[in-house]
Amino acid sequence: MKPMLTLTEFSQIKALSDPFRAEIMMRLMEKPYTGQQLSEYFGMSRAKIHYHLKDLEKNGLIEIVHTEEKNGIIQKFYQSVASGFTPAENLLPHQDVGEYSRQMFLQMNDRTRRHILSAPEESFIMEKASEDPSQWNFVGSIWEISATKEQFKKWVNKYFDLMEELIDLAKDAEKNPDSNVYFISTTALQIDEPSMQRYKKEEKNPD
Repeated sequence: MKPMLTLTEFSQIKALSDPFRAEIMMRLMEKPYTGQQLSEYFGMSRAKIHYHLKDLEKNGLIEIVHTEEKNGIIQKFYQSVASGFTPAENLLPHQDVGEYSRQMFLQMNDRTRRHILSAPEESFIMEKASEDPSQWNFVGSIWEISATKEQFKKWVNKYFDLMEELIDLAKDAEKNPDSNVYFISTTALQIDEPSMQRYKKEEKNPD
């Protein structure tokens, strides 16, 4: 699976702009599924699931990664071709691109919610009280900041550099019996108007 795939056709954007297909894609980014497994997961007929899978496969968004025989029937396992998707420059700006991004954001946040609900109790217990972030074993925060597009993009670049640093730092962690699996979800986007207000105490001039 590629880390990122550039979408070059409007048909790809249109396929991912559908809320249900966006939800299927999130499942197929996690692991391979058969049409039957997705049918059971979503409580939908195999015919309808097959229709959506064929459209996603036709647009080069998913692929068959494994087959196995069960009761004389060949089962096909589908998986996303990439962990993420980005539109090509010639597709910008376009209404469908924005709707695709909105649907993927919604599905990612739903995935985050499911992980929060299923996480073990120990995930939410601090080992010791501290105001030093380096001592925290989980992170949960909401920020609202005014910035120019250039400033925001500069921060995004640093954020991905930091994630690459963590990936490199923990590249051998799976071999360590004391290692844990951490789920990191980040949402950052422009909004219409401020939703958070901070009271600023006026400083009195000394007489």
